[in-house]
Amino acid sequence: MEWEVVIGLEIHAQLATKTKIFSGAPTTYGAEPNTQACAVDLGLPGVLPVLNIEAVKMAVKFGLAIDAELSNPSIFARKNYFYPDLPKGYQISQLDLPIVGKGELAIELEDGSEKIIGVTRAHLEEDAGKSMHGNFQGQTGVDLNRAGTPLLEIVSEPDLSSAKEAVAYMKKIHSLVQYLEICDGNMQEGSFRCDSNVSVRPKGQKELGTRAEIKNINSFRNVERAINIEIERQIELIEDGGRVVQETRLYDADKNETRSMRSKEEANDYRYFPDPDLLPVVLEPELIEEMRASLPELPNAKRDRFVADMSLSLYDASVLTSSRELANYFEAVLEASDNKEPKQCANWIITQLLGALNKAGLDIANSPISAQQLGGLLLRITDNTISGKIAKQIFEALWDKEGVDADSIIEAKGLKQVTDSGAIEAMIDEVIANNPGQLEQYRGGKEQLFGFFVGQVMKASKGKANPAQVNEILKAKLAG
Repeated sequence: MEWEVVIGLEIHAQLATKTKIFSGAPTTYGAEPNTQACAVDLGLPGVLPVLNIEAVKMAVKFGLAIDAELSNPSIFARKNYFYPDLPKGYQISQLDLPIVGKGELAIELEDGSEKIIGVTRAHLEEDAGKSMHGNFQGQTGVDLNRAGTPLLEIVSEPDLSSAKEAVAYMKKIHSLVQYLEICDGNMQEGSFRCDSNVSVRPKGQKELGTRAEIKNINSFRNVERAINIEIERQIELIEDGGRVVQETRLYDADKNETRSMRSKEEANDYRYFPDPDLLPVVLEPELIEEMRASLPELPNAKRDRFVADMSLSLYDASVLTSSRELANYFEAVLEASDNKEPKQCANWIITQLLGALNKAGLDIANSPISAQQLGGLLLRITDNTISGKIAKQIFEALWDKEGVDADSIIEAKGLKQVTDSGAIEAMIDEVIANNPGQLEQYRGGKEQLFGFFVGQVMKASKGKANPAQVNEILKAKLAG
């Protein structure tokens, strides 16, 4: 039997506010346990929540960026459940009237086409604390530093058809919230994580299969692995005569398996009701327009500009705009290199720099080579001070912090390219004189020996001769 896969993602983006969503406690990551939770976060008697307007503004920015409906008013509700890291016994969230309603987002598929993914809603809520299982012998500790941290939960329509599509969508949301500067996207710190709802059905069937939810996956790689292993599990279960149970499952990355945590709750299990301590949120037109005016150039618009104005390929432009930091780095390199060779800048960043960063396990924000340093290096290729081959040596020296800029390395190591045609001609004459046999074969029709002569000239010049001049003069000399 052929199967269809149906996937929906619930992405939790921690909003980049300085304080929590309903209190003035800080949101700094890495503080000592239970040092950033105030009386409001702890749910002590008599305290009242006060909504953080910055969290509202960030949610509105996201809604405008995906061309979504904005609920006006939106309502906060109490989601009731008991867990040790939830001190109030309920979580303040949104249900019937979330601040952001239906929107959509385009993702790029592997074949280069685009697919529109619907966004059902994005609602504001507070995070819970964290249970600490590893630090206490036979006991569990609770750290409430995260309690009350503002989250924007972004819920997709079940429009995703494979694990790769799910990853593409998650990366698109990850890029977007960073462009908007509403979330730092740090997955290691839990600032960006997702739950995945997965189901399968026989191909052609309209009715959805029973879904399982995989909780708190915090890397793109694990999202793909978790979804694929869950798809396999469900298909094998059904084909063996069993049935999929609606439940919440945990992904174990070490064992590459999902395992059952609990039966899946429905909204009525949480006994949602409007929070009596929080008024409905009414968005004034002035606030919406203020947020609209603050929107940056979004990833797709920037990508299209790179293609139209700089003649970059769609692939190169998509890579360079995949994160705000990378796009800013590219534009800074372009400026430092005199804005003459966008394609050259793109090639060096995508191939040379990103390759080195990936090998070193670094991201663009921690690049050992600044945009100004790389731009200065590329400028020296453009003005024929150095060749591309020598530029790679200088790149390595910059990476190893051997010089403050390309010019100082060129000067210190004597790497300036030889462009004197008389000097190049003298080297070529010497190479031809020293290789009479190869000269005779070349003139006898063995034209592939041209590369041999080029190599000998470059060797004689220690790689410094201008390759274009070498080719031009050598062709004339070999032709006799």
